Parts: sequence; structure tokens; C-alpha cells
Amino acid sequence: MEEDVIAILAKHGIMSVATVRPDGWPQATIVSYVNEGIILYFLVSRTSQKFMNIQADPRVSITIGEDASLPEEIRGLSMAANASESRDEPYRADMLAKLSARHPGYFDPALLDLEHSALMRAVPAIISVVDYSRGLGHSQSMTVGADQLVEGTPRKPDNWALKPALPPEAA
Repeated sequence: MEEDVIAILAKHGIMSVATVRPDGWPQATIVSYVNEGIILYFLVSRTSQKFMNIQADPRVSITIGEDASLPEEIRGLSMAANASESRDEPYRADMLAKLSARHPGYFDPALLDLEHSALMRAVPAIISVVDYSRGLGHSQSMTVGADQLVEGTPRKPDNWALKPALPPEAA
């Protein structure tokens, strides 16, 4: 299942990140990301509500996916993760270079105000993969330990409660 997660992360470059606002309401925003395995990196302004929310409560929810013309084409993931600022050099510079390479025009190192930007690292605790090509409503979850030990859960059956198709002779 970890391979499925990494394949979805590699295919996309935009995710929604939901943080907890001081008043308790969730706040979801869209950000560009890069990944190293199942760990995600994204850049935010130090003056943004996202940054302040994460400083107060590091728990975030993340979703990644895309629109599909048919339900069977729906594939994506959601994560419960802990986010924190990554300040370690030269690692920080390396992740910023990867963001710039993956998202040209968005993260030009010559134009970034790195003094006012924070590179955030989101380390997942729970990951759910949705893959409707395996049946409408199909999802699998895994928990991630400190050493990225992955433990999967049984696949959820179709939860759309669709009625079975009538056999041809009954139609």
C-alpha cells in the first residue's frame, strides 16, 4: 500500500491542508508540495494563518486527488499528519530546490523571501487511499510509526450502498 501512496504523491503536486484555527474551526487551503517518500514538504509565509495555526496545533489533515469523469477513475488519499517547520541546512535548501524544480515559476529561489517563508514538513500518522477502480467506495488505511513502519487495515467494502444490478432475465 505504501507504493500506492507514493505513486499518488508523485502524480500530483497540489494538496489541500486543513489546520485548526484558534476559534476551533478548521481552515483548509491549497498548497504546492514535494515529497520524500511519504513525508510532504510545503512552503508557507510566516505571517499566514496556516503557519500560525500549525505553530499552535501541529495536527493537519491533507487531501490529494483530482477530478474524474467517471467514478471508477477516482483515486486519491487523505492523511492525518503532524506538521512542523524544517530549518535544518543544507536539507532545507535541498527541499526548496526540489519545490522549485517541481513547480517552476512558483518557487524561484532568486525571488523567494526566505526570511519570511517557512518550509513545513508533514509527517503522516494515518493515511487512507481511495481507489474506486477497485470498487466504488474502496479505501484502505495504514498507520505510520516513528520509523515509518506501516501497518495496513483491511479494505473497506463498497460503502455507497448501491443496489446490485438486476440480472438480464429480470430486466
